[in-house]
Formats: sequence, C-alpha cells, structure tokens
Amino acid sequence: MALFKPSTRRRYRADPKAYARFELAYTMVDVMAAALFVIGSVMFFSEAWQTPGTWCFLVGSVCFALKPTLRIIREVRYYEDSDFDDLVERYERGH
Repeated sequence: MALFKPSTRRRYRADPKAYARFELAYTMVDVMAAALFVIGSVMFFSEAWQTPGTWCFLVGSVCFALKPTLRIIREVRYYEDSDFDDLVERYERGH
C-alpha cells in the first residue's frame, strides 16, 4: 500500500498532490507536537529545565491547535474546488 495514496482514504479528486501535502503537513504537526511534549516532560525532571519544558508544552499545544486549522483549510479548498462529493462522504461518515 502506497503512503498517502488517495484511494486508500477519501479521494481528493481535484488534486491528489494537494491531498498528499495536507496529509504530510498534518502528520508533521502531530509528530512535532508529540516530540515537544516528550521533551517537555523530560525537562520537568530537572528544576533548572522547567521553564524551557513549559515552553515546549506551549509550542506543542500550538501544534495541536494547528491540526484542526489544517483540516479547515483543506475543507475550504474542497469547497472552493467544488469537490462536494468529498465533503458529503466525510459528513456521512461522521468525520
């Protein structure tokens, strides 16, 4: 199975490369957020590193906030491209 293959999930009929870009960005944000939370957690073991650890948690939280933002951008793009079938499929599946 190919990574980011549009037919394996919902197909972005207007532009498969855009689908792959959004999936890649979404995954990168997820990995960055998780890494920052792990790093921040380790930093909290040392009192001297608690302030940088707090910053890691804050930046990780911003990354988690980017995830729904990316989804909104993708949905707006579907709408602008009149790719209503994808929106209907997602609505029917409850995503």
